[in-house]
Amino acid sequence: MSAGDSSRKTLGMESYHTRFSAWTPFSNKTLNRQLFQERVALISHWFDLWTNKQRQEFLFTIFLHCTKSQLRFVQDWFSERMHVAKVDFSTVLPRFLSLHIFSFLNPKDLCVAAQVSWPWKFLTEQDCLWMPKCIKFGWFLPYAPADNEYGAWKHHYIACVSNLDWLTPREAAAVYGTLNEPKTGDEELQERQREKCLRKAIWEKIALRKKELLRVRPPWGSGTRCWRLLESRYQPRLSQTSRGRVGLQEVVEKQLVSASLEALPRRSNVSGSHSYPLLSKKSWRGVYKNDDSSSRASQPHVVLISSRIPAYEVVVDSVRAGVISVVYEHSGLTLESLLYLIEKALDGKRAQSLGVFSDGNSREIHLLQGYKIGIKNLLRPEARDFWERLGSYVAPEEEGGHVDLFVPLGASEAGMEVLSQLSQLTGTLFTAPTGIATGSYQHILSDWLGRPWERAPPSIYFSESKLQVWSSLTDFLEDTLKSARKQLSPLFKELQKNISGRMIGQFVFDTMNMANILNNQGIAQALAEGLTELSKENSDKPLEFLSYFLLKKCSKKSKDLEGNVVLTERGPEAASGPSAKERNVMEDNPQDKKSSRSQNDPNFEVLVQLEKKLQVDSAEKRTKVVRELLQSERRYVQMLEMLRDVYVTPLRAALSSNRAILSAANIHIIFSDILQILSLNRQFLDNLRDRLREWGPAHCVGEIFTKFGSQLNTYTNFFNNYPVVLKTIEKCREMMPAFRAFLKRRDKTVVTKMLSLPELLLYPSRRFEEYLNLLYALRLHTPAEHVDRGALTTAIDHIKKYKDYIDQMKQDINMKEQLSDIQRVIWGCPPLSEVNRYLIRVQDVAQLHCCDEETSSSSRLYEHTRDLSLFLFNDALLVSNRSTSHTPFERTSKSTHQFIASVALHRLLIEDISDTKYIKNAFILQGPKCEWICATEGEDDKFLWLSVLQNAIRSSMEK
Repeated sequence: MSAGDSSRKTLGMESYHTRFSAWTPFSNKTLNRQLFQERVALISHWFDLWTNKQRQEFLFTIFLHCTKSQLRFVQDWFSERMHVAKVDFSTVLPRFLSLHIFSFLNPKDLCVAAQVSWPWKFLTEQDCLWMPKCIKFGWFLPYAPADNEYGAWKHHYIACVSNLDWLTPREAAAVYGTLNEPKTGDEELQERQREKCLRKAIWEKIALRKKELLRVRPPWGSGTRCWRLLESRYQPRLSQTSRGRVGLQEVVEKQLVSASLEALPRRSNVSGSHSYPLLSKKSWRGVYKNDDSSSRASQPHVVLISSRIPAYEVVVDSVRAGVISVVYEHSGLTLESLLYLIEKALDGKRAQSLGVFSDGNSREIHLLQGYKIGIKNLLRPEARDFWERLGSYVAPEEEGGHVDLFVPLGASEAGMEVLSQLSQLTGTLFTAPTGIATGSYQHILSDWLGRPWERAPPSIYFSESKLQVWSSLTDFLEDTLKSARKQLSPLFKELQKNISGRMIGQFVFDTMNMANILNNQGIAQALAEGLTELSKENSDKPLEFLSYFLLKKCSKKSKDLEGNVVLTERGPEAASGPSAKERNVMEDNPQDKKSSRSQNDPNFEVLVQLEKKLQVDSAEKRTKVVRELLQSERRYVQMLEMLRDVYVTPLRAALSSNRAILSAANIHIIFSDILQILSLNRQFLDNLRDRLREWGPAHCVGEIFTKFGSQLNTYTNFFNNYPVVLKTIEKCREMMPAFRAFLKRRDKTVVTKMLSLPELLLYPSRRFEEYLNLLYALRLHTPAEHVDRGALTTAIDHIKKYKDYIDQMKQDINMKEQLSDIQRVIWGCPPLSEVNRYLIRVQDVAQLHCCDEETSSSSRLYEHTRDLSLFLFNDALLVSNRSTSHTPFERTSKSTHQFIASVALHRLLIEDISDTKYIKNAFILQGPKCEWICATEGEDDKFLWLSVLQNAIRSSMEK
């Protein structure tokens, strides 16, 4: 830079005054504005290059240097641009204020507001907004919503509104003739005044009524006989309480329901001719005291048969002549109802013996739905009273009376304890099979506990040949009877169940010729064994070798029969020792038993020898159980291998040859888990086989089961994926003709034992019940000091926990299917799917209407208005209208159901109606808003229904 340029620049800069910056001209506004814009552009360029954090720091620094007026300018600018005054109030106000604002909207406006935004949708669907709108019209939820359930009352309101019958103005005019009728001004004024006076009178009465009812009870409890019974009892105590209105109403509701249950006659005869009062605990034991010994010949044998038994119709047909059979429903009955059926069957007589043929296992008996009676709940008051009264119906042990339980309780220590306590509790001998044999109900034909019998307990009640056929072909009979029940149940609806059961059972026996099938199976098995031996020998004369083999087998079988006859003749002498319970005590405490016997019994040496003999017998029985375990496991593995060879191998071969029937993904979904189970159980079978080759009394199998129980994750994957496997099979069957043809060739053949692929996949779930029974039987015959006893207990715990898991899965699936079926049958039914909800009983009744309520109860006339079906769940009662339609030239009829109402059980009142010459078998069901006068067809139906309903109400109130 030259000297002249520097001098000119110095002179120019001196002519400007500066402020805050030497480069900002103060007096020259043009240059000031130009330089300001250049620097603003430069800062904006830098601002664009900065990160978000740097921009925030820059703004924070700028705002710190701003004055109040400058900050107010920024605030006003944001108010104009962002419209802060129109912010969503639901995101600013507290939630209770937002809900209070939305509470002024009607249901239609609430539904519109729910479409504005997600916060509005969440708030407008709250139960506190919709519950008052439902209760206003008497619409109550049939269940208690869970804590995390969302929008239950809104869905219920929409479902109820959609079922209402709305009339358009023109339709209303056609019905009532009130459309466009001209009225004068005076008539309209008079009508308005009349309506105003009427509304005023109604409001005054409602206000007065609320003041009266607010003290002691909810408004729907007026006018019932139960309230008059309850008023004097509970009003003083409730008036002294200091609870809120809601809590008070809940307490009074429960007291009302309890009083309605107590007011019902416990066992009054609904026909009105005589009564059958409930026997007191002091008097029922002496009911049959006056019977003489000559009446013993007329004492019948009675057998109870549960409807849960597979193909129970065939079992009913197997009952001997002269034996009274009582078929009862497993679901929908109580213990009191079952006793009523027994009393009615006996008709005042005493039974010589009583058999109970129901489902169960070696630890407990599944008598009814919800009544699994075992060692834990045997001494509960309800169960104890049932068994005491049941024992009073049977002749005492001195006269040969006994109760036979067709459940393998004799195969475990817990079952033996149950039998012992039942015998001590009732003074009657209880017997049960040992159940060592595996298979479907094969334990019935095994050895029975107790004293030696003239005839085995199964032969007392049933024809042994038919019972043997039933026990060996239970699954096949059940599949056959499904179609028979579907076709014949409408025809037998009005008949007794035992008669229809006998007819269906006889029909199955005559059609399938089960005896010939059983004989043919024995012949086929003998021929198969002969051909197997022939293939090993490679004889030159195969027919002679086969005939010689069959003759040898026949002679061997006859010798076995002779040996069995000799053992049977010697049985009573050998079995004259102590009972099974005493033997268990001797095994568990040998030293104590010896000391006690030596002090009180002179024949001490004889007892010692008997104890040694019992120990030897225990070792032999333990060996039999282990052999049965090995044989059943071999059959199970063979079944799994057959499933692999028949289905998996051909499908994989077709896939590898580019002629795929199923894709690799579908094959993996269907068969991967079952193949892993096959690998696991083959290893388990090898371990059992190796252990049994050198078997002795000191050997153990508990450790093998414990190792097997630690590898059950394979089964867990199978059961979790089992619904997906079935859906995949059905989907592939429908969409792939090649797979459908493949299943048609492979399913239900001789190789698959006449079973289909879905039926073969059921075997893993059934195997665990056999494992558990065999383990309990093995521990029963294992001495307390044996090394294997602790390992067996551990293995039992593992298998039992896993079996409970499987049973819970089955129960959940069955309940969901049952609820979905009811949902589909009842038109307009609200959603029934709820956790832990299940169906108890369905009762068809006739709804009645009282013509004149002012007359006395004995002279009242009733008219039949319509037919109802009552669906009783464990938490609610669903009422539906039942209509029956008949098809021309058809015997059967079709029933359709229309939803009417649902009432929670803890809010349901029951009132009995005494029988008169105008009405029979009637009762009243009263809910919060509705009342139904119902009548059953027979007295038995009324008693059973009321008994089940009372029990369900008590259970729901206890929760």
